[in-house]
Amino acid sequence: MKRLFTNSLMTRLMLSIITGLMLFASQSFAETVLPRATGDLGIIIERTTGSVKVIETSGNTSLGTITGLGDLSHASAVYSRDARYAYVFGRDGGLTKLDLLTRTLVKRIIQSGNSIGGAISQDGKLIAVSNYKPGGVRIFDADSLDLVLDIPAQYGPNNVLSKVIGLVDAPDNKFVFSLWDAGEIWIADMSDIKSPQIHKFSDIGRNPYDALITPDGRYYIAGLFGEDGMALLDLWNTEKGVRRILPNYGKGQKTLPVYKMPHLEGWAIAGNYAFVPAVGLHEVLVMNTLDWTEVGRIAVHGQPIFVMARPDGRYIWVNFAVPDNDTVQIIDSQSLQVVQQLKPGKGVLHMEFEPRGEEVWVSVRDENKVQVYNTRDLSISATLEAETPSGIFLSARAHRTGL
Repeated sequence: MKRLFTNSLMTRLMLSIITGLMLFASQSFAETVLPRATGDLGIIIERTTGSVKVIETSGNTSLGTITGLGDLSHASAVYSRDARYAYVFGRDGGLTKLDLLTRTLVKRIIQSGNSIGGAISQDGKLIAVSNYKPGGVRIFDADSLDLVLDIPAQYGPNNVLSKVIGLVDAPDNKFVFSLWDAGEIWIADMSDIKSPQIHKFSDIGRNPYDALITPDGRYYIAGLFGEDGMALLDLWNTEKGVRRILPNYGKGQKTLPVYKMPHLEGWAIAGNYAFVPAVGLHEVLVMNTLDWTEVGRIAVHGQPIFVMARPDGRYIWVNFAVPDNDTVQIIDSQSLQVVQQLKPGKGVLHMEFEPRGEEVWVSVRDENKVQVYNTRDLSISATLEAETPSGIFLSARAHRTGL
């Protein structure tokens, strides 16, 4: 009887140990492989250290740092469809795939000598990179980063290579980009990966410096540095060619030295208005998106760099080039007036709104910090330390065209 009792006790003890080990193993597996969801994640580029901080926006904290990304002096990023992977485009031609859940560098390749951003295809299977040197676009498999297609940006009778800028994704698995030297816009149709098609539009204007695509994926607009105005391509009606808009803005005015080229990717749309930075002027231009005519100009603190709308379109946030890069101004999209001014610190380089707009993240490079503002009362919700922070990219970009 005593032996039966002892055996029974040992059996229960062993079962308890086995059950505990199974639970521990299950918990460890979950924490190691899939510790959390990705909807509130993001990264902050630390430009001088070749690293990124992985952040979360529910509690506004840093989850860790990933190193070894090379030259991030003009870096940008896009996300996989499930928002688990970030693809970072470095200035040194590097293309790096990061796993935000495990906070590890999955793969890094050097695909050119000098690159300037990239995009992910509508189906999430292709990564495209725009290059200065050698000029062109290279397209890679999103899983393996193997080369799928090389598109040299050759133009003219001697097939000279042009720098490529303004690369965006477009509906129907297309990429659209501009050629700085050639003054052209190209569409790479990757809907049939075995038979890609390239469509070219010439004489769009001198030196397109950046471009954007409207949130609905219909209009591609390139800003021009070599002359006033912008070039617009209606992707629903490409047979109509490129149309010039704002052809005379700045004519007759004395422009200032351009300390930093403005970015169009983060442009602002509020109702039927589009807000874009003027080159060489202390102004934000306002366009009617129904006919793309100018309807107003807003005098601002300095030369605008990013002009970005809160997701509901109610307010427009603007940051500036040196020597005014310690300031952010807020424009009322109804009155078209500057209504607030903030001083986050020296070297404000980028802003990123949370998906529903209740908070905005602001990088302050020269003070090694990122500040998170409540967009309702403009109070500071959090301050995070970061090494020379620049671009901030939240995982919500995974579900937006052109970002």
